[in-house]
Amino acid sequence: MQIKSSYDVVVVGGGPSGCMAAIEVAKAGYSVCILEKDRDIGMPVRCGEAIGNEGLTQFFKPKREWIATEITAAELIAPNGKNIKVPFVHETGFILNRRIFDYDVSRIAVKNGAEVYTKSFVKSLIIDDETNFVKGVVVKYFDKEVRISSKIVIGADGVESRVGRWGGIKTTVKIKDMESCLQYSVANINLNKNQMKMYVGKEYAPGGYLWIFPKGDGFANIGIGISGKYSKHKSAKKYLDDFIDREYPDVSILSTVCGGVSCPKPHKEPINNGLILVGDAAHQINPMTGGGIASGMRGGQIGGQIVALSLKNKDYSKIFLSKYPEKMFKIFGNNHNRYYRIKEAIHHLEDEDFNYIANKVANIPENKRGLSDVFKAAVFKKPSLMIDVLKVFVGV
Repeated sequence: MQIKSSYDVVVVGGGPSGCMAAIEVAKAGYSVCILEKDRDIGMPVRCGEAIGNEGLTQFFKPKREWIATEITAAELIAPNGKNIKVPFVHETGFILNRRIFDYDVSRIAVKNGAEVYTKSFVKSLIIDDETNFVKGVVVKYFDKEVRISSKIVIGADGVESRVGRWGGIKTTVKIKDMESCLQYSVANINLNKNQMKMYVGKEYAPGGYLWIFPKGDGFANIGIGISGKYSKHKSAKKYLDDFIDREYPDVSILSTVCGGVSCPKPHKEPINNGLILVGDAAHQINPMTGGGIASGMRGGQIGGQIVALSLKNKDYSKIFLSKYPEKMFKIFGNNHNRYYRIKEAIHHLEDEDFNYIANKVANIPENKRGLSDVFKAAVFKKPSLMIDVLKVFVGV
């Protein structure tokens, strides 16, 4: 199959966000292609691979091969070493096999009518000089340069989003909102396969956290994310290597991923004439946890629905496409703004504050604990969090 010279919509980026957008466009009966610069969708994995049950099942019935393990509890480790087990009473979580999951989501997009092309490196946007509308892309497809015209381009090309910059959307992120992240996939580790671990405090991960996500059968993802303002003093790799040498010296590292994870507020205007951004490109990451699979897919879904509506109305203007961020903020963006404020307050907590929170939660019987109890204890140390925490937990 050869790339055509024209589609109703071009999606740049074949991750879950871009594929969800393409699914919605294709379902509405419009032509859409997905351009992925790597040779395989789902590789390399740039993610901790954790997602909540509701975050996944709102889109698809999970396939067995997507799930490495089911998570039913978290173990929080305070700076003083105190371990607090917090059962997931209302919702379990999953550690995904992203290589399989991402690939299958792209197959679902194709099943709905989208076309997928890998090894497709988008070099620039086609912009009409008179109207300033985005009219397509220029792509290097293997050894050929191809011009593809479209009515709308969807940028799902990650946190740096060259597509957004080319299209006049400011995509830069403040250094304080960038997490320096590193993750090892390891073997030969003995863990409770249904319980993730999270370490907090300046010795483990200043301005962030260190995680262990089990994947069953002696495998796990061990990673760290620390605030950009701390990483200049000691690298994320140094923190993580010191931790593994101390706690798990016998593991074998099978793969390494590293990079920056943006944790800002969602982009207020991830749109321009003939252009929208979804997923990481639109800063649709949970700023408190750095997790972005579910919210990125939701952003892609909403974006695809609004793009389909704009095609129906033959209006591809920024004014019409503003329906997209309006809907996104109503559904999850406003909550992400609250998560951002919570994150900012938590980053100012000292180690003794985390120890206090751990001691407070430890006094609650294990079968009655929940994540809300952790936040209530945090509120006691930072009363300014109260309104945002309440709104998050009641779903306002």
